[in-house]
Amino acid sequence: MTAVAEVSQARPLMPVEQALEQLLALAEAAPIRETENLPLAEAEGRVLATDLVASLDLPPWPNSAMDGYALRLADWQGQPLPVSQRIFAGHAPQPLQPGTCARIFTGAPVPEGADCVEMQENTEVLEDGRVRFLEALRTEQNIRPQGQETRKGEQVMSAGTRLGPIELGLAATLGHGRLDVVRKVKVAVLSTGDELVEPGLPLGPGQIYNSNRRLLVSWLQRLGCEVVDAGILPDDLARTRACLAELGGVDLILSTGGVSVGEADYLGAALREAGELALWKLAIKPGKPLTFGHFQGVPVIGLPGNPASTLVTFGLLTRPYLLRRQGVIDVTPLRFDMPAGFDWPKPGTRREYLRARIEQGRVRIYKNQSSGVLRSAAWAEGLVEVREGSTPKQGDIVPFIPFSELLG
Repeated sequence: MTAVAEVSQARPLMPVEQALEQLLALAEAAPIRETENLPLAEAEGRVLATDLVASLDLPPWPNSAMDGYALRLADWQGQPLPVSQRIFAGHAPQPLQPGTCARIFTGAPVPEGADCVEMQENTEVLEDGRVRFLEALRTEQNIRPQGQETRKGEQVMSAGTRLGPIELGLAATLGHGRLDVVRKVKVAVLSTGDELVEPGLPLGPGQIYNSNRRLLVSWLQRLGCEVVDAGILPDDLARTRACLAELGGVDLILSTGGVSVGEADYLGAALREAGELALWKLAIKPGKPLTFGHFQGVPVIGLPGNPASTLVTFGLLTRPYLLRRQGVIDVTPLRFDMPAGFDWPKPGTRREYLRARIEQGRVRIYKNQSSGVLRSAAWAEGLVEVREGSTPKQGDIVPFIPFSELLG
């Protein structure tokens, strides 16, 4: 990657779309190429490494879509038909005897010679066992043809597909017991600052508990990443260098707080020594400062330190970067339009993401949208996007991004 010059204070804020575009380009320049072959039971949340091609027709033979009776329509002129066989799912039928019908159950193979299945609700079984058909019939009725879902040799999933329950179920339907997947992205998570203390320990003067690392470690694990917990970096340049040097085997170093141009900017100083540091000022709120650099060849993303800022910038920028490095093409979270249940009268110069939830058919925002308030996200169900310069009011349509789209 060519080094990106530091952004001066006078330069305009970078739009969110431009920042995402640059991060995705950086991800595409450093793809994860190593793969693993895993059983389906271990492939949940992983990314498919090669196209999945059907090894058989699905269904492999014509089968019944209903519990009912299979017959040859040319043999029926309105008269009751005797039953010549019973066909259950998982059993091979005999060819249909002329002038008869076959009792058949859902999913069972249609016997050779039959071209129609009538559901049992539209039939009447007479005392002598013959079956009367009560409705008009047509050929191919209630029959799932061979290859209706997919044909042998057809591509059914593309490389880069994230594997969830439905994708794994489809692979199983096609008989695949194992899949080639991209190996997990290995991410080292660290926090910076003497003010941070691990939860459960006593606080000293001026100290706060470290929530960001817990947030990010859990989130990364949900995204299928291998996480290295690098702890808290003290405000000390030598120890910062030593900690970063120990993380050479990871794919990404992810930090929160501490990368700026201030006197205690030891992480930033270490990255500058390595020769590459981009300090971006983004047109996003909460957020704004985000850094990208390399330390001894390892990419480094520095997120802002306030908890809500960490949440927003990771979800909207770092998450798609990590997915794209694994080859995922569609990294855009689902969003949908909802009527606003709030007024936002003051237009901003940055793209704002408000913690919100759906109540009575409208999205309502948390009363305190400060970047330091993580409680707002625990209350919320997602983010409302308010574009630069806009002033939505009650009833206006606004985009809503569910947390479920960002977290998994």
